[in-house]
Amino acid sequence: MKIHSVDQIWAACLLWILAFGLAVWPNPALAGNQDMRAAHVSLEQKRKIMEDKAAQELNQAREEALKKINAIKQDKASLTAAIARLKAANVSLEKENQGIESRIETLREERVSLKQALSVAQAENKELSGFVRSHAKDLESLLIQSLQSGILKDRHTFLKEILSQEKFPSMDLIRQMADTYLEEIRISGQVRITSGTIVDRSGTEKQAVILVLGNFSGIYTLAEEAGQPAETGFLIYSAQSRRLFALSKLPSSPVVKSVEEYLKGERPDVPVDISKGAALRRLTHELDLVEQVPKGGPIVWPILAILVIALVILIERFFFFTFRRVKVEPFMAKVEKFVANNDWDQCRALFDANRKRLIPKVLLTAFPFKDLTRQDMENALQEAILGEIPRVERFLSTLGMLAAIAPLMGLLGTVTGMINTFHVITAYGAGDPRMMSGGISEALVTTMLGLTVAIPIMIFHTFLSRQVDTQISRMEEKSVAFVNMVFKLRNADACRQESLDE
Repeated sequence: MKIHSVDQIWAACLLWILAFGLAVWPNPALAGNQDMRAAHVSLEQKRKIMEDKAAQELNQAREEALKKINAIKQDKASLTAAIARLKAANVSLEKENQGIESRIETLREERVSLKQALSVAQAENKELSGFVRSHAKDLESLLIQSLQSGILKDRHTFLKEILSQEKFPSMDLIRQMADTYLEEIRISGQVRITSGTIVDRSGTEKQAVILVLGNFSGIYTLAEEAGQPAETGFLIYSAQSRRLFALSKLPSSPVVKSVEEYLKGERPDVPVDISKGAALRRLTHELDLVEQVPKGGPIVWPILAILVIALVILIERFFFFTFRRVKVEPFMAKVEKFVANNDWDQCRALFDANRKRLIPKVLLTAFPFKDLTRQDMENALQEAILGEIPRVERFLSTLGMLAAIAPLMGLLGTVTGMINTFHVITAYGAGDPRMMSGGISEALVTTMLGLTVAIPIMIFHTFLSRQVDTQISRMEEKSVAFVNMVFKLRNADACRQESLDE
């Protein structure tokens, strides 16, 4: 619209210039001035009309332009206000955008943190799930091996659901596991009497009264039946079949009596196998010493002969040291008292009364030398001690020799037993272990018997060696003490004599 108004102004100006040119431009075709004046008047009128029209259009154009300018100014103000508002909105949006970006960054960090927390939680859940399954497996093994499962059947079947599934076990199953653990702890610490099915010694299932001693032992009592007396014995639990089996060997009568008295309330204690049946199983195959010795072959008898000789020596040594020993301190106190009082008769009588004992016998040899020099008394006492040492050390070397021979004899029996075993293998092969058991038994029994004989002999040999050293040391010590007593008295007498002489 602005361009259109300017064109109108230019058009009006051109018309006015054209009219003015026609008015002042001479026309050669006109002959007279009057025509020229008439034309001039006409042109003036036209020019005036055109000027008026141009002025009118100019004014109109100016008014329109002014309106346009005012409108533009108004539009500018509104645009400026709008720009200011937009700038303010832009600043607000920038601030909001910064807040959103900060929030986005925070959310990113939270996302990373949540991912890490999720990973940790997943790892913990996985670990907890593995922990639960591991304990479920342990609980299953515990229940299968528990003696209580021979009475309470199928206690572990619910654990298969935990062990088979891949997802996290439910809280109900975990709670059931905890309850089963607590129940096992509770009944494993109880001593109770119940009834249940056992497999008796003939392999028949029977109902019996069962005394359950915690989770260690079970004792059964079978009532008297037709042709069969009442029976009381120990039970063995089999984890493979989860059944209770009667021990093939009945306990001794004192054990049966103690069990019966316990069941009647007449006894506060009862035998228990704390090894959970291992000791009872061993009892069924255990042989006593009398039964084992013949299985060792001919080498057993020399070993037993060594044992008899060693026992004879030990008995002889025991009586020797018992009757040759004296209570040293009281005896030497009496000797010192007699010597200090110069009462040699009482001192000699004390020695004569105990002359069969080692120390008094040695000291008695010093009496003939009490008035001689110290060297003479010490030599006499040393000679007496040397004379007693062979009696004190008697059979000591023999005992050491027997202690060394006994394991060698056992080793010899081992070698002969293995030779017999290899002869059996050569003749019959290694397919039947029972064919080789004789030689192996001979080898092991002789080794066991040789060590059984040698170990106590070695212990008593060490003890006797210590006893011999002690006796010899005491004889030497008390000999020196007696010499000191004599010469102390002699020095005191000499000092008194010198005082009297002065």
